[in-house]
Amino acid sequence: MELDNIDFQILRLLTGNSRIQWKDLGEQIHMTGQAVGNRIKKLEESGVIKAYSLIVDEMKLGFSYTGFIIIFMKTANHDSFIRFINNQNEVVEAHRVSGEGCYHLKVKVDLQETLNTFLDKILEFGNYKLYLSINEIKQTCPINAI
Repeated sequence: MELDNIDFQILRLLTGNSRIQWKDLGEQIHMTGQAVGNRIKKLEESGVIKAYSLIVDEMKLGFSYTGFIIIFMKTANHDSFIRFINNQNEVVEAHRVSGEGCYHLKVKVDLQETLNTFLDKILEFGNYKLYLSINEIKQTCPINAI
């Protein structure tokens, strides 16, 4: 699907508020709510819009530690590691990367003890480097960069 300027406007507005009514969104870009709805459905069907999400204040939920972990695998067989990280609630993002390490993980935990337990489990698959976040500076969606 080739996106035009109107599609990008819709995506930017949905990024700011995914619960906005089609009618209200249409008023901002000078279209009818029905026309906006049709475009949104096409964006969903084509896979451009994969899901709608919720941003939660993690500190209020008790998640006080955010860590970034670089994984250095012991073996070339990564299947068991991938299954492991897919089953860990602490892992909120996982990326296979080029450059330093094999994988970069973003984890969120409530207690330092929880983080230590998770890191002990990582050692079954390889070594790691851990970086703890001390302050989140910016959080955005890639569509805002376009």
